Amino acid sequence: MLKQIQNCSAVVSRTIAEKLSDPGSFTIPCTIGSYAFANALCDLGASINLMPLSIYKKLCIRKARPTSMLLQLADRTVKRPSGILDDVLVQVGKFVFPVDFVILDCKVDEEIPIILGRPFLATGRALIDCETGELKMRLNNEEITLNVQKSMRRPSEFANCSLLDTVDVIMEEDDEALMQKTL
Repeated sequence: MLKQIQNCSAVVSRTIAEKLSDPGSFTIPCTIGSYAFANALCDLGASINLMPLSIYKKLCIRKARPTSMLLQLADRTVKRPSGILDDVLVQVGKFVFPVDFVILDCKVDEEIPIILGRPFLATGRALIDCETGELKMRLNNEEITLNVQKSMRRPSEFANCSLLDTVDVIMEEDDEALMQKTL
């Protein structure tokens, strides 16, 4: 009994972190070529960077390479991308990062036209502080700080609760099996 009291006392005497609410998702401004995007979604749940086909066509960038990749979207539909566009130069502040985009024929969300996933955030050596709403991106010995507090989208208290999955990349080996299931 004495040991249990000592353990409880040790827990109570430690500083406990303040519990914070969900800060929501966040967006950043970026530029690709001559097109400025005010709200590119930064998505830690996405293993790819995603660009809608219509935006790809507007950018008039070189031809995308073909892919046999299949994507399973959050609504469980399976889509084949139009291609992959390698080494697209994306400017964020004073930094320029090479980004590989998966091109998908899908409806463009006018508020959030492109998705920058974990590969982009890793390339930019991103540090995210959810409490202060700051995103730091680093290149060599320099860094920029973006205030993403205003862009953070908090879920409504009254929103319906439903299961949402991130975009999953399905491996080529499963290609034929999956196509048979969807037919």
